[in-house]
Amino acid sequence: MGVEIERKFLVRGEGWRDAVEASWPIRQGYLAAPEPLAASGARATVRVRRSGEQAFLTIKGPGQGAGLARAEFEYPIPPADADALLAELALPGMIEKVRHRVRHGAHGWELDVFAGENAGLVLAELELTHEDEPFERPDWLGEEVTQDGRYYNAALARHPFSRW
Repeated sequence: MGVEIERKFLVRGEGWRDAVEASWPIRQGYLAAPEPLAASGARATVRVRRSGEQAFLTIKGPGQGAGLARAEFEYPIPPADADALLAELALPGMIEKVRHRVRHGAHGWELDVFAGENAGLVLAELELTHEDEPFERPDWLGEEVTQDGRYYNAALARHPFSRW
């Protein structure tokens, strides 16, 4: 079983931009996203993502333990299938963002600059190999929001940042 251990933070300032190694657009929607979207939910979230010229179907389970780890299964799918799923079967609310890869210390960070109804939101995500893995905090790293369900992409699709 695949397991994702991820921490999520707000980003402050633009200091990260000089360290960008790569960037690509992401468009994603959800085929299933339970309410509530808190880590204690009992059902899976099913996402379709177009990431540049690639496409993926991802199934994520609820958080386990402290909520940092959760089951994750991701499968590449044909881009045309992803486009059809997003157009015909996705729940209302689409996530549009540009993802930037930034290295800081020993870790690679993914910074998401949201567009559309989530414009103005910039989040940094860090995937870890274990929940208590140490990492160096960059100057641009703001408040941790890992446990705040409002910042899950599935929640942002339904309840966009611009409406808070």
